[in-house]
Amino acid sequence: MSGSGWAILMFLTLCAALGLGYPVAMTLAGVGLLFAGIGTAVGAFDPVFLEALPNRVFGTMSNDTLVAVPLFVFMGVMLERARIAERLLLTMGALFGGLRGGLAISVMLVGAVLAASTGIVGATVTTMGLIALPTMLRYGYDARLASGTICAAGTLGQIIPPSVILVLLGDVLSNAYQQAQLKQGIYAPKTVAVGDLFSGAIIPGLGLVVLYLIYILWTAWRHPERAPAIPAAERSGIGPGDLLKALAAPLLLILAVLGSILYGIATPTEAASVGAAGAMLFGVVNRELNLARLREVMQQTVLVSSMVFLILIGAALFSLVFRGFGGDDAVHELLSDLPGGKWGALLAVSLVMFLLGFVIDFIEIIFVVVPLTAPTLLALGIDPVWLGVLFAVNLQTSFLTPPFGFALFYLRGVAPPALRTADIYRGVVPFIALQVLMLLIMCLWPELATWLPNLMASG
Repeated sequence: MSGSGWAILMFLTLCAALGLGYPVAMTLAGVGLLFAGIGTAVGAFDPVFLEALPNRVFGTMSNDTLVAVPLFVFMGVMLERARIAERLLLTMGALFGGLRGGLAISVMLVGAVLAASTGIVGATVTTMGLIALPTMLRYGYDARLASGTICAAGTLGQIIPPSVILVLLGDVLSNAYQQAQLKQGIYAPKTVAVGDLFSGAIIPGLGLVVLYLIYILWTAWRHPERAPAIPAAERSGIGPGDLLKALAAPLLLILAVLGSILYGIATPTEAASVGAAGAMLFGVVNRELNLARLREVMQQTVLVSSMVFLILIGAALFSLVFRGFGGDDAVHELLSDLPGGKWGALLAVSLVMFLLGFVIDFIEIIFVVVPLTAPTLLALGIDPVWLGVLFAVNLQTSFLTPPFGFALFYLRGVAPPALRTADIYRGVVPFIALQVLMLLIMCLWPELATWLPNLMASG
């Protein structure tokens, strides 16, 4: 068997193992070591490639950009524990409840605000599922519309910055961009800044919110029985002042974190530390912070961060072995030979990522698919910022696509027993279609992702 044949078999084995539910980090490292051993035994692999692993691990653990990951996770979990989302959701629900589809609109707007301040999908979906879903069902909302709205609103945290996906994509794409430039003979390669991905994702992220709201309003207009208004007698007397009070904390945090990154005042890591400190401050102000809760938040942060960094190390081992078999060259030849040039290659990669989102997690896709395909796409002349935002929107679908969409599991875990799983699955289908529509819009108008980063760079 040729080296490329071994590489293909290695990738298929990885996908099969992940599909069977084995732990991601252990699977990446285990498959890498297994094929390294077999390849060495048959003379198809040179073990000298593994000598680079210690440097890879050290580089990962000392990467300043990746320090932002645990800080953003801490910020999101702390804000969720401070019950900011709960207060905001109840206030907006009372204000917009008088409109047809008003509760669904409130859920979507709260999801957008929380996305720009927390970015934690599980916390957002769980909170809105506990608070908003029973209310929506009690007032006669269609179960599919209610569940789809909550799941879609929760996933906005993956595209609207600050987003952990964008931080991880920034690091992976930066390495891929450097590889692409070195292969082209550019020995002073540029990098991809996470701040550019943040600014590039703002317009597509808000565009998704607009598409979701249009769908909700259209559904409420065409089928008023699916999204009824709350009777005036049952709405509490909440005014604009209450809304401003509920919005104060997340808006201040958005300005402090996202504003400092976009205007170059702070790096993403520095801004994340400010956000973490701000989240603790709001917890103190709301009297929701004590030693027990702080310990709980820290434990959750350590668990999530450890998982991410362990996957990074496993992915480093897998990529070294895959490269040793000549897999990166095989992928480059395959994508370069596809009809349609860079657009054909981009379509193929996007389709693979979308389909993989049905069965595996977005983190797995970032660390397995992106490093293999991004260098070729970037070498074909695709803008790295636009590509990163396009990948982020594509990866967002993995949270909604059955059977393994995480947002579906989060909602199923807190939903009333009367809500059928089939209703949850059917409810997210229109929102998945809208995400695909946003991908097409971005392909037609790449400036949606590149205009703001270019403006910030020129300013």
